[in-house]
Amino acid sequence: MEAADEWLLQSLRLYRDLHTFELQAPTRLIEWARGNRVCVAGYGQCDGNEILQLIPPPTLLTKETQGLCPERDFKVECGGFSERPVYSLKYVPDTSLLVTSGPPDSSLQVWQVSAEDSDVIKSVSTIATENGTGQSWAKIATISARAPWVLHGSRLDRVQITEVESRKNVYTAAIQASRGSEELGSLAFLDCNLLLLCCATGRLCLADTRQPQSLVEAVPAPSAPCSEHWCMGTRHAAQGSEPSSQPVARLSSRGLLALTDLRKTSEFLALAKARVPSPGSGAEFLCVSWAPALEGYLAVSGFDGTVHVYDTQSWDSSGKEAEPIFVHKGHIFGGAGGSRDPPLVTVHTWHLQKPRTLLSAASDGSLHVWDWVQPCGKCG
Repeated sequence: MEAADEWLLQSLRLYRDLHTFELQAPTRLIEWARGNRVCVAGYGQCDGNEILQLIPPPTLLTKETQGLCPERDFKVECGGFSERPVYSLKYVPDTSLLVTSGPPDSSLQVWQVSAEDSDVIKSVSTIATENGTGQSWAKIATISARAPWVLHGSRLDRVQITEVESRKNVYTAAIQASRGSEELGSLAFLDCNLLLLCCATGRLCLADTRQPQSLVEAVPAPSAPCSEHWCMGTRHAAQGSEPSSQPVARLSSRGLLALTDLRKTSEFLALAKARVPSPGSGAEFLCVSWAPALEGYLAVSGFDGTVHVYDTQSWDSSGKEAEPIFVHKGHIFGGAGGSRDPPLVTVHTWHLQKPRTLLSAASDGSLHVWDWVQPCGKCG
């Protein structure tokens, strides 16, 4: 308890806001939905994994900060249950739909967030995938530029785009079998035409929906052990700029960070080593994300019970260890406390408008939203 008390006292100085909420099961996902709502989902192996839409604390909807707030300041607005673990969840922009994926195969489940007179999130359809049996769960991304689309796949040769409502296939990547057997670590829409695929080996591939036969390989990952697993984080381009103008961050299971400019793939923008412990046996919770409202800032989690925030603007290509500007330790000291093992942060995400506000969830069911105090001399 002494460590927890000390952390609480430090929080009065380090945080502008800190809100906590205890969920009933380990939570893997956080997704912003319409109306500044937050969607979360469980990933347990038994039936009945919850999918919830939460109303955030009122301070997240205003510009004022009110300091530390009591527990359970999120409100459950509606919810449902998935018969399978939910390993990925995405809100479909400009709709009331959610898309999820998870074991035991690469199919997708589509959910309807009910109207205001109901508190139910209900399953409405399943998007089956060709040769999906035996494949691992699908990584997914969504967009509504032309129609509600979902980009999904578990391997490089299984990537496709499906129209969510009609379940019609609108794009399939034509990739040679010799190159396409690699497992995917992440995928993303850069815009309605450009797709970015990150293999678990760290290799980046850029695809164009207007040219199904083309697949441009970006700079490969730094040389690393074969067992190393990679994921990526992309940042939306500013209005009027090219989607490929924003750097891509890749994170490995041993904490290596590689920044790449897709317009110049012959070299790395920067290489650094995150200050994280040695990885365990799995890398399923690796997460790296760019701050949408702070230039050059990114966050890293999935190694332990912390979230690290870095300012990349001074990084070079040396690969030396980077110093985080902030470390959130709240899940270690402020969780449910019912588990013997220390909690593991399973995911984090940035607030879309508040520059230094993040949400994070952990394996003990704790959900935190926090805003750190900006160090002296820093921007923002």
